[in-house]
Amino acid sequence: MKHRLYVLSLLALSGLSAAAQADTLLIERTQEPAVAQPARGLSMAEVEARFGAPQQKLDPRGGQKRQWPTINRWVYPDYVVYFEKNKVIDVVAHKASANEVGPKPPIR
Repeated sequence: MKHRLYVLSLLALSGLSAAAQADTLLIERTQEPAVAQPARGLSMAEVEARFGAPQQKLDPRGGQKRQWPTINRWVYPDYVVYFEKNKVIDVVAHKASANEVGPKPPIR
């Protein structure tokens, strides 16, 4: 019985360790954007005036119900801009850096 409890404790601790390492990896990838990006709250017209026309304007999503606002997405070379109605709500980079090839391997 003690042996089983010991093994279960070790498994639980190793799981916590792996989760902590995964959080660290995500934190390491979070940096200031290398390329200027639209700020939250800018209108579609302001984004297009400052950053030029997007490569692609994706079809809107949402809007089926009043509580589900329409979300528009514009694709630029380095990021995607998300608009709720006419205002920027988020910008998502395609990669954290030009050299990124994927998540860093866990530290052991």
